[in-house]
Amino acid sequence: MNIFQTNKGESLVGKRIVLDHMDDQDPIPAGAAGTIFHVDGWGQIHVKWDNGRSLAVIPGKDKFQIEEK
Repeated sequence: MNIFQTNKGESLVGKRIVLDHMDDQDPIPAGAAGTIFHVDGWGQIHVKWDNGRSLAVIPGKDKFQIEEK
């Protein structure tokens, strides 16, 4: 685990996220919302989406907004 993951990952876990666009073969639909449950060593943000799916977003590739509490 690196310093980036520890500091950034722990601060993102539990926050809400809204997807604008996902570049994937089976994407989560634009406008979907979910809760962040993990940030891995590659910086991918793993989300439990409200539609029942779990799929990570990739910063710099996917477009999303993280809601501030």
